[in-house]
Amino acid sequence: MPIPASAAELLDIDAQAAAARLATLADGEAAALLRQLPPGRAVAILDRVGAERRARLSAVATGADAWLLGQNWPEGSVGRLLEPAPATFGADATVAEVIERLRPVVSHTLVTYVFVVDARQHLLGVVAFRELAFARATQRLAEIMLAQPFALQPETSIIAAMREVVHRHYPVYPVCNAQGELLGLVRGAVLFEEQAFEISAQLGATVGIEKEERLGTAWTRSLRLRNPWLQLNLLTGFITASVVGSFQDTIDHVVLLAVFLPVISDQCNNTGCQALAVTLRGLTFGELKRGRGLALMAKEAWLGFLNGVLTGAVAALAMFGLASYQHNPQPLTLAGITFTALAGASVLAGVVGSGVPQILKRLGADPATASSIFLTKATDITSLGLFLGLATWLLGR
Repeated sequence: MPIPASAAELLDIDAQAAAARLATLADGEAAALLRQLPPGRAVAILDRVGAERRARLSAVATGADAWLLGQNWPEGSVGRLLEPAPATFGADATVAEVIERLRPVVSHTLVTYVFVVDARQHLLGVVAFRELAFARATQRLAEIMLAQPFALQPETSIIAAMREVVHRHYPVYPVCNAQGELLGLVRGAVLFEEQAFEISAQLGATVGIEKEERLGTAWTRSLRLRNPWLQLNLLTGFITASVVGSFQDTIDHVVLLAVFLPVISDQCNNTGCQALAVTLRGLTFGELKRGRGLALMAKEAWLGFLNGVLTGAVAALAMFGLASYQHNPQPLTLAGITFTALAGASVLAGVVGSGVPQILKRLGADPATASSIFLTKATDITSLGLFLGLATWLLGR
């Protein structure tokens, strides 16, 4: 296994592969590489090394190593991004004392705010670093600090934190526990970067791509991560095929039906995916409140019906024209079947698209996990079953 030349290589591969790379290094070298990574990324890699190695890495770390703070917080939380606060002072400290103590700190650490705490580390206020330059040397921090500043809690999810800070745009946010004790800080740039990753990973999750897979992930690991979902997709594909196969006699009699199978399937899949995308967005940003799930499903069912009627009318005209051109004796019946199947299946597509992520969330899973696979197979089975079932009934086959 090649040894990474820099921390940049650890950023290009998934956390599991990065942990395997660190296994080739001495504890001190591994800790030095982790120290160069964003806090959330370092903690994710640390999670994937053995407990014994993790203890050794923690032992050689320093108090300034951010990943020491984030190990015990849940994945996807603000706590995973914690960094130590480089500058904390009592309210009675003078500006001159603060500046003197900060001289060696600012040479290696970016200090944006000075945090004012009491003896029990409760956050009392913050002072912007630039304020120190304009204040009198004898002034105390209590005189110039912003009291009761906004702070995040470590248990808060990244997405929820982004909703709280979206109108603030501070470069740094203090992080306090429920008792108001200062635990550390989170940089705004790190928070936004982590949110961007969470959102980008959501799209991949809908089709069975694991969140940790990256461009630099080895093809062998990518295969292990992706193939189980493709096998599931194949299994559900067999179910869809069996539904179509059960109407083989009808298709043999009216071959024109086979031409419209992908039309019906694709249209319903797209309708369901639209509902899925809106629902996932609502869950991600906390817009889907408790008790509104059924109302959302009713709305998407109604939209599915309206869209199904409009697109079904166009598809019915196409079926009528093609059936007439081929001198089929029942072009109007075929057009009616196409219209009814598309309108009816689109209703169900809206319900499934908005319902699947809600069900996954209730089961404790990521709402995006393979939701597209479940959705498309559900809409395939129902739309094709309805289309061919109507044809069998109305055409007397």
